[in-house]
Amino acid sequence: MNYSENDKQYHVQVGEGDIGRYVILPGDPKRCEKIAQYFDDARLVADSREYVTYTGYLDGVKVSVTSTGIGGPSAAIAMEELVKAGADTFLRIGTCGGMQTDVMSGDIVIANGAVRMEGTSREYAPIEYPAVPDTGIVNALTKAARKLKQTCHVGVVQCKDSFYGQHSPETKPVSGELLDKWEAWKRMGCLASEMESAALFIVAASLRVRAGTCLLVLANQEREKAGLENPVVHDTDMAIRVTVEALRELIQSDR
Repeated sequence: MNYSENDKQYHVQVGEGDIGRYVILPGDPKRCEKIAQYFDDARLVADSREYVTYTGYLDGVKVSVTSTGIGGPSAAIAMEELVKAGADTFLRIGTCGGMQTDVMSGDIVIANGAVRMEGTSREYAPIEYPAVPDTGIVNALTKAARKLKQTCHVGVVQCKDSFYGQHSPETKPVSGELLDKWEAWKRMGCLASEMESAALFIVAASLRVRAGTCLLVLANQEREKAGLENPVVHDTDMAIRVTVEALRELIQSDR
Protein backbone atom coordinates (compact mmCIF):
# COMPACT_ATOMS: atom_id res chain seq x y z
CA MET A 1 0.00 0.00 0.00
CA ASN A 2 1.26 3.50 -0.82
CA TYR A 3 1.05 5.66 2.29
CA SER A 4 2.11 8.91 0.59
CA GLU A 5 -0.37 11.78 0.32
CA ASN A 6 -0.03 14.47 -2.35
CA ASP A 7 3.54 13.27 -2.97
CA LYS A 8 4.31 13.74 0.75
CA GLN A 9 5.37 10.88 3.00
CA TYR A 10 2.50 9.89 5.30
CA HIS A 11 4.02 10.57 8.72
CA VAL A 12 6.85 13.07 8.20
CA GLN A 13 4.95 14.99 5.49
CA VAL A 14 7.96 15.74 3.29
CA GLY A 15 8.46 14.89 -0.36
CA GLU A 16 11.25 14.92 -2.91
CA GLY A 17 12.90 18.31 -3.03
CA ASP A 18 11.83 19.23 0.50
CA ILE A 19 14.94 17.84 2.18
CA GLY A 20 18.65 17.40 1.59
CA ARG A 21 20.49 14.09 1.33
CA TYR A 22 22.06 14.87 4.73
CA VAL A 23 19.67 14.85 7.71
CA ILE A 24 20.33 15.45 11.41
CA LEU A 25 17.96 13.45 13.61
CA PRO A 26 17.23 14.76 17.12
CA GLY A 27 14.53 13.11 19.19
CA ASP A 28 12.91 16.24 20.62
CA PRO A 29 10.95 18.32 18.06
CA LYS A 30 11.87 21.48 20.00
CA ARG A 31 15.56 20.92 19.22
CA CYS A 32 14.98 21.24 15.47
CA GLU A 33 14.75 25.02 15.40
CA LYS A 34 17.91 25.27 17.53
CA ILE A 35 19.81 22.99 15.15
CA ALA A 36 18.44 24.77 12.08
CA GLN A 37 20.01 28.01 13.31
CA TYR A 38 23.36 26.55 12.23
CA PHE A 39 22.07 26.31 8.63
CA ASP A 40 21.90 29.08 6.06
CA ASP A 41 18.43 30.09 4.80
CA ALA A 42 16.71 27.52 7.01
CA ARG A 43 12.94 27.18 6.71
CA LEU A 44 10.30 25.00 8.29
CA VAL A 45 9.08 22.50 5.69
CA ALA A 46 6.92 20.13 7.77
CA ASP A 47 5.37 19.79 11.23
CA SER A 48 3.46 16.54 11.66
CA ARG A 49 3.02 14.50 14.85
CA GLU A 50 6.46 14.18 16.47
CA TYR A 51 8.16 14.95 13.16
CA VAL A 52 9.34 18.54 12.66
CA THR A 53 11.57 19.24 9.64
CA TYR A 54 13.66 22.26 8.71
CA THR A 55 15.74 22.49 5.54
CA GLY A 56 18.58 24.90 4.80
CA TYR A 57 22.14 24.91 3.52
CA LEU A 58 25.54 24.08 5.00
CA ASP A 59 28.58 25.07 2.95
CA GLY A 60 26.26 25.50 -0.02
CA VAL A 61 24.75 22.00 0.25
CA LYS A 62 21.11 21.35 1.09
CA VAL A 63 20.73 19.75 4.53
CA SER A 64 17.81 19.04 6.84
CA VAL A 65 16.92 18.31 10.43
CA THR A 66 13.97 16.07 11.35
CA SER A 67 12.89 15.08 14.85
CA THR A 68 12.09 11.42 15.47
CA GLY A 69 10.30 11.43 18.82
CA ILE A 70 11.22 8.91 21.50
CA GLY A 71 12.25 5.33 20.76
CA GLY A 72 12.93 3.00 17.88
CA PRO A 73 9.49 2.71 16.24
CA SER A 74 9.08 6.41 15.47
CA ALA A 75 12.77 6.77 14.55
CA ALA A 76 12.47 3.90 12.07
CA ILE A 77 9.40 5.47 10.46
CA ALA A 78 11.27 8.75 10.07
CA MET A 79 14.27 7.12 8.41
CA GLU A 80 12.16 4.98 6.07
CA GLU A 81 10.18 7.99 4.84
CA LEU A 82 13.15 10.37 4.66
CA VAL A 83 15.00 7.85 2.46
CA LYS A 84 11.98 7.73 0.15
CA ALA A 85 12.15 11.53 -0.02
CA GLY A 86 15.81 11.47 -1.06
CA ALA A 87 17.99 11.36 2.08
CA ASP A 88 20.89 8.94 2.40
CA THR A 89 23.04 10.20 5.31
CA PHE A 90 21.74 10.47 8.88
CA LEU A 91 23.38 11.83 12.02
CA ARG A 92 21.42 11.19 15.20
CA ILE A 93 21.97 13.76 17.92
CA GLY A 94 20.52 12.91 21.29
CA THR A 95 21.01 12.41 25.00
CA CYS A 96 22.04 9.41 27.05
CA GLY A 97 22.85 8.20 30.53
CA GLY A 98 26.43 7.20 31.21
CA MET A 99 27.17 3.63 32.32
CA GLN A 100 30.92 3.66 33.02
CA THR A 101 32.12 5.83 35.90
CA ASP A 102 34.60 7.69 33.67
CA VAL A 103 31.76 8.88 31.41
CA MET A 104 30.89 12.27 32.89
CA SER A 105 27.88 14.55 32.64
CA GLY A 106 28.43 16.90 29.71
CA ASP A 107 30.74 14.50 27.84
CA ILE A 108 30.00 13.35 24.29
CA VAL A 109 29.48 9.68 23.42
CA ILE A 110 29.93 8.57 19.82
CA ALA A 111 28.46 5.14 19.18
CA ASN A 112 30.46 2.57 17.21
CA GLY A 113 27.88 -0.10 17.95
CA ALA A 114 24.59 -0.58 19.80
CA VAL A 115 23.10 -3.34 21.93
CA ARG A 116 19.80 -4.41 20.37
CA MET A 117 17.78 -4.63 23.59
CA GLU A 118 14.74 -3.18 21.80
CA GLY A 119 12.05 -4.50 19.53
CA THR A 120 12.09 -2.42 16.36
CA SER A 121 15.29 -3.78 14.85
CA ARG A 122 14.04 -7.37 15.26
CA GLU A 123 11.46 -6.68 12.57
CA TYR A 124 14.28 -5.82 10.14
CA ALA A 125 17.11 -8.27 10.85
CA PRO A 126 17.80 -11.40 12.89
CA ILE A 127 19.15 -10.61 16.35
CA GLU A 128 22.55 -12.03 15.36
CA TYR A 129 23.10 -9.12 12.93
CA PRO A 130 25.09 -6.34 14.63
CA ALA A 131 23.83 -2.78 14.95
CA VAL A 132 26.78 -0.71 13.75
CA PRO A 133 27.02 2.82 12.31
CA ASP A 134 28.77 4.02 9.18
CA THR A 135 32.53 4.17 9.81
CA GLY A 136 32.90 7.44 7.91
CA ILE A 137 30.35 9.12 10.16
CA VAL A 138 32.00 7.77 13.32
CA ASN A 139 35.35 9.13 12.11
CA ALA A 140 33.85 12.52 11.19
CA LEU A 141 32.16 12.86 14.59
CA THR A 142 35.35 11.88 16.43
CA LYS A 143 37.42 14.34 14.41
CA ALA A 144 34.87 17.09 15.06
CA ALA A 145 34.83 16.49 18.82
CA ARG A 146 38.62 16.65 18.96
CA LYS A 147 38.69 19.79 16.83
CA LEU A 148 36.25 21.45 19.23
CA LYS A 149 38.26 20.16 22.23
CA GLN A 150 35.22 18.35 23.58
CA THR A 151 35.72 15.28 25.78
CA CYS A 152 34.32 12.33 23.87
CA HIS A 153 34.11 8.57 24.28
CA VAL A 154 33.76 6.18 21.35
CA GLY A 155 32.21 2.78 21.99
CA VAL A 156 29.09 0.66 22.33
CA VAL A 157 25.80 2.04 23.65
CA GLN A 158 22.89 0.06 25.05
CA CYS A 159 19.45 0.65 23.49
CA LYS A 160 16.16 -0.23 25.12
CA ASP A 161 12.45 0.44 24.70
CA SER A 162 11.55 1.09 28.34
CA PHE A 163 12.96 4.25 29.95
CA TYR A 164 11.63 3.22 33.36
CA GLY A 165 12.83 -0.33 32.84
CA GLN A 166 16.29 1.22 33.14
CA HIS A 167 15.62 3.75 35.87
CA SER A 168 13.37 1.68 38.15
CA PRO A 169 13.93 -1.95 37.07
CA GLU A 170 13.19 -3.27 40.56
CA THR A 171 9.52 -2.25 40.12
CA LYS A 172 9.05 -4.41 37.03
CA PRO A 173 7.88 -8.07 37.03
CA VAL A 174 10.98 -8.95 34.99
CA SER A 175 13.32 -7.07 37.35
CA GLY A 176 15.76 -9.99 37.63
CA GLU A 177 16.34 -10.09 33.89
CA LEU A 178 16.66 -6.31 33.60
CA LEU A 179 19.17 -6.06 36.46
CA ASP A 180 21.23 -9.01 35.25
CA LYS A 181 21.48 -7.64 31.73
CA TRP A 182 22.37 -4.15 32.96
CA GLU A 183 25.29 -5.63 34.89
CA ALA A 184 26.32 -7.61 31.80
CA TRP A 185 26.31 -4.52 29.59
CA LYS A 186 28.43 -2.66 32.13
CA ARG A 187 30.89 -5.54 32.38
CA MET A 188 31.12 -5.58 28.58
CA GLY A 189 32.12 -1.91 28.62
CA CYS A 190 28.93 -0.25 27.35
CA LEU A 191 29.43 3.49 27.61
CA ALA A 192 25.87 4.74 27.84
CA SER A 193 22.18 3.90 27.53
CA GLU A 194 19.71 5.46 25.07
CA MET A 195 16.75 4.42 22.93
CA GLU A 196 17.16 4.98 19.19
CA SER A 197 20.57 4.09 17.75
CA ALA A 198 20.16 0.31 17.45
CA ALA A 199 16.98 0.72 15.41
CA LEU A 200 18.48 3.46 13.25
CA PHE A 201 21.67 1.48 12.53
CA ILE A 202 19.72 -1.64 11.55
CA VAL A 203 17.19 0.26 9.41
CA ALA A 204 20.07 2.11 7.73
CA ALA A 205 21.80 -1.18 6.96
CA SER A 206 18.60 -2.62 5.49
CA LEU A 207 18.14 0.45 3.28
CA ARG A 208 21.86 0.70 2.38
CA VAL A 209 22.21 4.25 3.71
CA ARG A 210 24.60 5.83 6.22
CA ALA A 211 23.86 6.53 9.89
CA GLY A 212 25.77 7.55 12.99
CA THR A 213 25.11 8.85 16.50
CA CYS A 214 26.42 11.68 18.70
CA LEU A 215 25.08 11.82 22.27
CA LEU A 216 25.27 14.25 25.16
CA VAL A 217 25.67 12.55 28.54
CA LEU A 218 22.90 14.01 30.73
CA ALA A 219 23.99 12.19 33.88
CA ASN A 220 25.39 8.86 35.05
CA GLN A 221 23.44 6.72 37.52
CA GLU A 222 26.50 4.52 38.11
CA ARG A 223 28.46 7.54 39.34
CA GLU A 224 25.56 8.41 41.63
CA LYS A 225 25.49 4.86 43.02
CA ALA A 226 29.24 5.12 43.68
CA GLY A 227 28.81 8.40 45.55
CA LEU A 228 30.64 10.36 42.85
CA GLU A 229 29.79 13.81 41.52
CA ASN A 230 26.89 13.51 39.09
CA PRO A 231 25.35 16.81 37.96
CA VAL A 232 22.52 16.75 35.41
CA VAL A 233 23.48 18.58 32.19
CA HIS A 234 20.76 19.58 29.72
CA ASP A 235 22.65 21.92 27.35
CA THR A 236 22.87 20.10 24.03
CA ASP A 237 24.71 22.91 22.24
CA MET A 238 28.12 21.20 22.25
CA ALA A 239 26.67 17.97 20.86
CA ILE A 240 24.95 20.03 18.15
CA ARG A 241 28.21 21.83 17.32
CA VAL A 242 30.07 18.51 17.09
CA THR A 243 27.39 17.07 14.80
CA VAL A 244 27.29 20.13 12.53
CA GLU A 245 31.09 20.15 12.28
CA ALA A 246 31.04 16.43 11.43
CA LEU A 247 28.43 17.11 8.75
CA ARG A 248 30.73 19.73 7.22
CA GLU A 249 33.49 17.11 7.18
CA LEU A 250 31.23 14.58 5.44
CA ILE A 251 30.08 17.13 2.86
CA GLN A 252 33.71 17.99 2.09
CA SER A 253 34.79 14.34 1.82
CA ASP A 254 31.81 13.47 -0.36
CA ARG A 255 32.76 16.20 -2.81
